[in-house]
Amino acid sequence: MTAAIIAAAVAVVVVVVLVFSVTVLREYERGVVFRAGRVRPLYGPGIRLLVPLLDRLVRVDQRVVTLTIPPQEVITKDNVPARVNAVVMFRIVEPVKAIVAVENYSVATSQIAQTTLRSLLGRADLDTLLAHREDLNQDLRTIIEKQTKDWGVEVQVVEIKDVEIPESMQRAMAREAEAERERRAKVINAHGELQASEELRQAADTLSRSPASLQLRYLQTLLELGADQNSTVVFPLPVDIITPFLRSAFDRGRPDGAG
Repeated sequence: MTAAIIAAAVAVVVVVVLVFSVTVLREYERGVVFRAGRVRPLYGPGIRLLVPLLDRLVRVDQRVVTLTIPPQEVITKDNVPARVNAVVMFRIVEPVKAIVAVENYSVATSQIAQTTLRSLLGRADLDTLLAHREDLNQDLRTIIEKQTKDWGVEVQVVEIKDVEIPESMQRAMAREAEAERERRAKVINAHGELQASEELRQAADTLSRSPASLQLRYLQTLLELGADQNSTVVFPLPVDIITPFLRSAFDRGRPDGAG
């Protein structure tokens, strides 16, 4: 009976040792093992054995992590206050560095992203923030990744999600956009008038070289007026035709002896 008790105790000890010694890493996980405080070679996925009381395993997830940057209060280069939030997507490419080089890579990446967002947007004006967001996203990614590269963190995507500006500024921007549209409309109208005047000048030059063409144009105008069955008929006369009659009538109406 004593031997049976000893065998049972040994079996229990073996089971306990195996429970604490055997671990399973998933396909997307890597294991950073510290044996007596020193880093061991990286453990890949599968069944792994640990030395009880000496080994400590830290699991590192290598999947893409989505990190939301909370809204940040920024002052743009042209002194416009705005609230900007963004999203950062990153993954661990060097698990040992992510554990050894920084205390908490997720928190550190979030803090670097917030600081970089405020700093970079403070050097850009509001128009750049609204119209050139892709360029700002690329600059943010480059600056953040430069800081996190030493931690084994690869920043894949940085996107500015939303930009909130004061309501008064929104109304001012709406008035500015309306004024710009009116300016463009006036410029287009002026260009149209210029082109029309040029075409009319060319038409006048063509008609002046052929008096018969001018008469035909008069007759065509009368035909168009008659097609509408109007009671009033307008007959156009060139000024050079009626000028001699007007001058003669003016001369007869002048008092005698007038110079």
